[in-house]
Amino acid sequence: MPEMPKHRLYLDSALILDNPVALERDQANYLLNVLRMKDDDAVLVFNGRDGEWQAAIAVGGRKQANLIPRRQVRPQAAPPDLHYLFAPLKHARLDYMAQKAVEMGAGVLQPVLTRRTQVSRLKLDRLKANAVEAAEQCGILALPEIREERTLEAALAALEPGRLLVFCDEEIEAGSPVSMLAQCKPGPLALLIGPEGGFDDAERRQVLARPNTLRISLGPRILRADTAAVAALALVQATLGDWVSGKN
Repeated sequence: MPEMPKHRLYLDSALILDNPVALERDQANYLLNVLRMKDDDAVLVFNGRDGEWQAAIAVGGRKQANLIPRRQVRPQAAPPDLHYLFAPLKHARLDYMAQKAVEMGAGVLQPVLTRRTQVSRLKLDRLKANAVEAAEQCGILALPEIREERTLEAALAALEPGRLLVFCDEEIEAGSPVSMLAQCKPGPLALLIGPEGGFDDAERRQVLARPNTLRISLGPRILRADTAAVAALALVQATLGDWVSGKN
C-alpha cells in the first residue's frame, strides 16, 4: 500500500475526482514556499462534506496552484452529536479552548452570554479558523457548526428536550463525575461550561430547572474555564461519547 501523505488541508470547495480546485493564495504559498512541495506531490484534503481525498498539486506559479483530487481515502462521517456551550473568553484562551473542543469531538460550538462573561462580542471567523486548524491536524472530517452568541436562556431553550445537558458547576460538592455520568444512557449530549467566576445563583437555578440536566463537579480544585473545557470533554467522551463507541 502506498504511503499516505503527511500534510492535510481544508478546502471550502466541492471535491470531485480529477476536478481541479484553485488554492487560496496563502494556502498555495504554504504548500509551495513553506513546505517546498512540487508538481504532483500529494496532500490530503477535506471539506466537511465529501470525505477525505488524496490530491495532487498542479503548480501554476510561485504562489499559485491547484489541487486535483485523485482518490477518496475516507468517506464522509457524520459530525459528533455533542454540543459544547461555553462562555466566551479573551482571545488567546478562547483560541486554545476552541481548538481543544474540536479535537475532543465537539460537533457544535455555542457561545453563551452570562452575567460574568468576559467578552460580549466574538469574531466568528476567528473561531472558524481555529476549528479548521484543529481539524486539519487531528484527522477530523466534519467541521463543527459554529453558532452566533446566545443568552443563557436562549441557548438552553434551543436544546432538544431529549438531549442530556451536562452542567459543570463548581458550587456542587466534589464527587465522582465518572460515576454520575456512567448512570446515564448514551445519546445526544450537550456540555455547559461557565465563565471565569462561574454562574450566579439565578443562572444556576435557570440551568437546573431544565429537565434532563446532570450537574457534576470537576473535582476539588476550581479550574480555569479553558482547563475545565478539556477536563469535562474528556470525561463526557470517555463515559458517554465516541471514545466508548469508537466513532470519529
